[in-house]
Amino acid sequence: MPLETARMIGTSGASGALFAVVASDGTAGHRYPGTLRQPAAPTRDVTDMLHVVAMLHGRHPGIIGYAAQHTDEPGANAWLAEASTGFAEERRTLAILVAASGPLPSTPGQAESEAAVIAQHHAFDMLSQSDRRGCALGTAAALVLDWHAVRILLDRAATRMGIDIATAALPSPVDSAVMIDGFATTSAVERALLFGAQQFAAQQRGLWSLLEARSIARNHS
Repeated sequence: MPLETARMIGTSGASGALFAVVASDGTAGHRYPGTLRQPAAPTRDVTDMLHVVAMLHGRHPGIIGYAAQHTDEPGANAWLAEASTGFAEERRTLAILVAASGPLPSTPGQAESEAAVIAQHHAFDMLSQSDRRGCALGTAAALVLDWHAVRILLDRAATRMGIDIATAALPSPVDSAVMIDGFATTSAVERALLFGAQQFAAQQRGLWSLLEARSIARNHS
């Protein structure tokens, strides 16, 4: 968990605050991923999760690619390059799992769900292409940190389907903390980093709330 990692390495300041936002307000802080991690989770719910996560995070360019275009600082650029390479593999993993899982489950209110995902796309695009120094980078950092919790779900899904997938090769929490603290040279930049992370976490929670609502609609219709 990002917050636990932050405590272990003694992270404070900008990185500590950003880690805390991701841990409390992102995927790890939502109840529905815990339901999906259970062995008894309905297959159709796992399939739905894979499809919708791929719709939101499987596109290219995405948050990290756009953030790289709006960031110019050696330490951050190196981190973004590593994150970009690692997330390209995550997109491939998502594509493999989606193909193996079968079609998107029929769900009441599909049109409304698609509209919600499009709105989240737009929000992520705006954040990751912001010209406010630090905002795009904070969004990308939040994605990388949050992905640790998402990857647990992908690993469980792969196990259910009997598929071997490679270990994620994203920047470590320690490297992310070093990058964030090195970039946050002023209070204005720190605020922008946190704003990007907070807005990302809010949208990510919206993703899990949407998936939970879709599950309820399918299982109680």
